[in-house]
Amino acid sequence: MACLLETPIRMSVLSEVTASSRHYVDRLFDPDPQKVLQGVIDMKNAVIGNNKQKANLIVLGAVPRLLYLLQQETSSTELKTECAVVLGSLAMGTENNVKSLLDCHIIPALLQGLLSPDLKFIEACLRCLRTIFTSPVTPEELLYTDATVIPHLMALLSRSRYTQEYICQIFSHCCKGPDHQTILFNHGAVQNIAHLLTSLSYKVRMQALKCFSVLAFENPQVSMTLVNVLVDGELLPQIFVKMLQRDKPIEMQLTSAKCLTYMCRAGAIRTDDNCIVLKTLPCLVRMCSKERLLEERVEGAETLAYLIEPDVELQRIASITDHLIAMLADYFKYPSSVSAITDIKRLDHDLKHAHELRQAAFKLYASLGANDEDIRKKIIETENMMDRIVTGLSESSVKVRLAAVRCLHSLSRSVQQLRTSFQDHAVWKPLMKVLQNAPDEILVVASSMLCNLLLEFSPSKEPILESGAVELLCGLTQSENPALRVNGIWALMNMAFQAEQKIKADILRSLSTEQLFRLLSDSDLNVLMKTLGLLRNLLSTRPHIDKIMSTHGKQIMQAVTLILEGEHNIEVKEQTLCILANIADGTTAKELIMTNDDILQKIKYYMGHSHVKLQLAAMFCVSNLIWNEEEGSQERQDKLRDMGIVDILHKLSQSPDTNLCDNISFVLQLYLPG
Repeated sequence: MACLLETPIRMSVLSEVTASSRHYVDRLFDPDPQKVLQGVIDMKNAVIGNNKQKANLIVLGAVPRLLYLLQQETSSTELKTECAVVLGSLAMGTENNVKSLLDCHIIPALLQGLLSPDLKFIEACLRCLRTIFTSPVTPEELLYTDATVIPHLMALLSRSRYTQEYICQIFSHCCKGPDHQTILFNHGAVQNIAHLLTSLSYKVRMQALKCFSVLAFENPQVSMTLVNVLVDGELLPQIFVKMLQRDKPIEMQLTSAKCLTYMCRAGAIRTDDNCIVLKTLPCLVRMCSKERLLEERVEGAETLAYLIEPDVELQRIASITDHLIAMLADYFKYPSSVSAITDIKRLDHDLKHAHELRQAAFKLYASLGANDEDIRKKIIETENMMDRIVTGLSESSVKVRLAAVRCLHSLSRSVQQLRTSFQDHAVWKPLMKVLQNAPDEILVVASSMLCNLLLEFSPSKEPILESGAVELLCGLTQSENPALRVNGIWALMNMAFQAEQKIKADILRSLSTEQLFRLLSDSDLNVLMKTLGLLRNLLSTRPHIDKIMSTHGKQIMQAVTLILEGEHNIEVKEQTLCILANIADGTTAKELIMTNDDILQKIKYYMGHSHVKLQLAAMFCVSNLIWNEEEGSQERQDKLRDMGIVDILHKLSQSPDTNLCDNISFVLQLYLPG
């Protein structure tokens, strides 16, 4: 039976249910319509605030009968309306209740009810739909299955303040992502909802505002439209600014600030516009105050983090507004033993959700410290900050761990902090632990941060190497996630920079030549570029070049040939020619080029290329091959002259590019007289 609860009912329980609730269901089948109506009204009164009674009635099959009565043409409008009210009350129970209602196909029945001419019935159907669609177990897609539903809901917006409130609430809960935004936008959501911002009903204004926040989020098309919409002679951004003034309810201030934030991030409002700098940003900072409720502080901090994330000037302004950096430190002390919370329910709620505060604080610190060195220093000097971040890396909540890693990643962009605070707190240890076993979203940020810790000047580089980082990073290069492949190879590239021969050998052994060449044919351009960067760093310092080319020379030359022949962009080919130039700098390795006529012809071709970057890179190859202080230089010079290289050099010496001309002059001087 589709409408049964998921948990099986024992017979003893069922008999108890039957005794107390059966008569409510039986009355729904009475042949007298008046008695049926009274039965539904009595059922409505019985279930209000009584979750056990709601569950009992669902188990006893009340829902299919209520839906039948709601859809029967012979049912009076009053009966249909009362049925919709009872169904709405049942939906306000547990999530299992909502699942049972969905299993009985309640949504199509209620949507059909919206075609009725009776306003009270329409409002009852909408109220029930609102309750069902705002439940986390209801798929949003059910609103969009029938293409006629959205335009009909738009038409019903004008019927009453209740239709306005419920429909806006349904839209704001069911608008998830660009596809939904486009559907609502194309059906006139902006024009139909804009005038509701001036409604006399606070609930209508609030739901309309929430609609605009979900419509504008990461959507340039909607945001650009909103900027120019007039309501009673005022532009929407001006209305939003009025709604975030201090005398307005906090919920309204926050949602208006979100609308302006999303429009700004979508490029519809400039970051230096007064409505952002003087209104939105200060409003969001106010929301971070310890006077605000937990959920307000969380939403305020997260929205502010999103607003300032890409803009260094907003980051600087925020950092000096109302002592924000110090204010955020309170997020880690909540609820404290001296907390002024006297409401036990509120205290219980806040204890369960305190991790959300820490998550929000980490997010905002990450945005604040994204670019400015002084701000990073202030954040790190905030009481026990590094200890709090390190603790955050091992929290049970994935979201807190992710936010802590992001915060750490943001602070790791500072050379000064990498050398001091990061070393003092041995940040690399918990980071390596995070990398051992974490979801991809955490791995991407943690591995990106590891790239910074492996930079040549970082004191953490040595202990990270000793803790088995090579194998871990080589493992990341095999991930299906391109971001993890990029970070794995990027970190190895940093590791190989000016490294000892042993480290380079470890990288090549752990990575394997097969995987290296798989990465060189990766479809992701970033992976290819970082792999070429790794090869270039491996092939530096003559003894290292000769050693690596003696064992892997054939495969490396093959890979170089394939890339130079392939359809790759200028940057890829420039990197590849630079690798060749490094090989040409080897003592014995250069013979792999000199004995490979195909490669020599390619160097000659790129010397005559139209792009200066490739000409210069090819020139470095020639310069290293003919360096006249090395054994065999005369023979190499003669071979290249016979190939016509000297003629090309003379021709290029007329180039308008001064950098190219200077390099050509230098190469020509290397040739011995003769």
